[in-house]
Formats: sequence, C-alpha cells, structure tokens
Amino acid sequence: MIEGLIILLLTVLITLGAVVTALWRGPFDKLIGLSIITAGIVPFVVMRGYLDVAIIVALIIPLSTIIILLLLGRPVQ
Repeated sequence: MIEGLIILLLTVLITLGAVVTALWRGPFDKLIGLSIITAGIVPFVVMRGYLDVAIIVALIIPLSTIIILLLLGRPVQ
C-alpha cells in the first residue's frame, strides 16, 4: 500500500519536472526542472536495489550542475 503511494508520488514528481523543463524558457529554470526530475529518479533506482548506480548518479548530478552553471555564467568584461 505505502510502496504504491511512494511510486505514485515519485511518478508525479518526475512528470512535473519534465513539464517544467519543457515549458520554462530560462536556462536556470530548466536546470531546476532537471533537478526535480533527478529527485524523482534517484529514489526509484534505490528502491530497485541499485545502490551503486544511485551513488554514481548522486556524484555526477552535482558536478554536471556546476559545469552547466559555469557555462551559463555571464562573461567577464
């Protein structure tokens, strides 16, 4: 019962992140949407027992966020 509810809530979170990422125009807003998607996907990975994959994802996502923020930064004039 509770596992079904958790799966439903995570599915809503992933869908919400996908819609937000598709509809918002700003690059920083899209980055927030991708973070929402990640917040829904990582618990799915953990629930299936793939803890090694979850650890790798937890390490890669913040690094890629930092790289994207550096690429989107304003150039120094």
